[in-house]
Amino acid sequence: MATSAGVGFSDHRNPAAAGKEAALQALEKAGIAKPDFVFVFATVGYNQQTLIRAIREATAGAPLSGCSGEGIITREIVAETNFGVAVMVISSEELRFNNAMVTGVGDGAGPAGERLAAEIRPYLGADSIACFLMADGLVFNFDPFLNSFETALRREGHQGHLPFFGGLAADNWASRKTFQYHNDEIFSEGLSCVAMSGSGGVASGVNHGCVPVGSKRTITRSRGNIIYEIDGVPALEALQDYLGEDWREHWNKTSLNVCLGFMTPEHLKNGYEEYIIRYMIGKDDKEGRVIIQSEVSEGTGLWIVRRDKELITCGMQTISSQIREQLAGRKPSFVLQFECVGRGKVFLREREKIELIRGLQQEVGEGIPWIGLYTYGEIGPVVSNNCFHNFTSVVAAVY
Repeated sequence: MATSAGVGFSDHRNPAAAGKEAALQALEKAGIAKPDFVFVFATVGYNQQTLIRAIREATAGAPLSGCSGEGIITREIVAETNFGVAVMVISSEELRFNNAMVTGVGDGAGPAGERLAAEIRPYLGADSIACFLMADGLVFNFDPFLNSFETALRREGHQGHLPFFGGLAADNWASRKTFQYHNDEIFSEGLSCVAMSGSGGVASGVNHGCVPVGSKRTITRSRGNIIYEIDGVPALEALQDYLGEDWREHWNKTSLNVCLGFMTPEHLKNGYEEYIIRYMIGKDDKEGRVIIQSEVSEGTGLWIVRRDKELITCGMQTISSQIREQLAGRKPSFVLQFECVGRGKVFLREREKIELIRGLQQEVGEGIPWIGLYTYGEIGPVVSNNCFHNFTSVVAAVY
C-alpha cells in the first residue's frame, strides 16, 4: 500500500451521529482502521466541538485539520446546506502530514504569518511538497500574511517555492463566525495549516470565468485592503450605478453581483486569465469605503466584473486539462477542491452546479477520493507564485 484515501459524508442533524457516520464511511472506503491524517470540511449548523470530537474518536485520534464552509463537495455529493460534513482519511507510506495552527488573525495577518512560519518550519525540508491553508474568511488579509510567512521562512533558511492550496472558511452567508479545526481544537479568527512532504507531488488548476462590464476605473485613495475612493469620489458612490436599489439591506447579495477585477500582473499572465477577481467582503456606508481580502495601491486600475456561465464551464475544462497535463499519465491518490460560494447555488441552478462539478471529476479521473468545500476565498499558485482568488475554483490533485 503506497497511499490510500477515502471520503465519507453525512447530513445527519445530530453532530455526534454525523461525525461518526462520515468518519466510518471514509475509513471503510479507504480500507484502513487508523489513518495517518484527516481532513474535515463541515457546515455551521452543527455544534462544531461535538462534531469534531466524534470524528476524532472514530479515527483513533489521528491528526486533523479543516474548516467550516458554505457547502460540501465529494464525488457523490454537492451539497450547500446548513448540515453537512465530509471527512477524508489518508494512510500513506510515501507522504507525511504535519499540521499547525495560529489564532488572532483579526489582530494582524502579518504577525500571524510570521507565527505560522515558526510553527510549520520544523516540518519543512528538501522533500516538502505543499501546504494546505484554511483561514477565517471574515478577517483574513492574504498579502501581508504571505509576505510575512515567506520572509520568515527565508530568514530561517528555507529555500525554494512552497505552494499553498486552500480556502477561506465560510458560515453560510451569516458573516458572523467561521470555524477552523486543528486536532481537538475548534477556533475562529485563525489559520489551520497542513504541511505535506514526501515523494509525491501536486497537479493543480485555477480558473474563475468572469468578464468585465463597463470601462476602466482608477483607485484614487486606499490603505491596505481598504478602498476609500475610486475616480476621486467615495468608492460606494463610484459603484452606485452597479449596486441596485436595495444594496444597503442586502449587501451579501449585492457584492456577489458587483465584483472588482484587477489586471493580472505581467509575471502571472502566462498561467492565468486577464483579470484577478476581488470580492468586496465589507463596506462602510458613512465613509463610502469597501474592503477586499488583499492589498491594493492607489493608482491601480479596476473594472466591474460579472460571472459568465459559459466561461465558468470552459474554465473547468481548462482546469482538468492543466491537471491531466501535469499528471502525465499518473493517477492522483486524492483531490482537494476549493470552490467559491459565488459559483454555487447563488448563481447556478442545482442541476447546472452538479453537472459542472461532475464534469470536472470525470475529466480528472473516475474513482479518485475527492473532498472540497464552498469558500469565502481561494488560495492557489499561479506560475510559481502563491495567489489569492475570488469567484474561482482551485483544484489540487495529489499523486
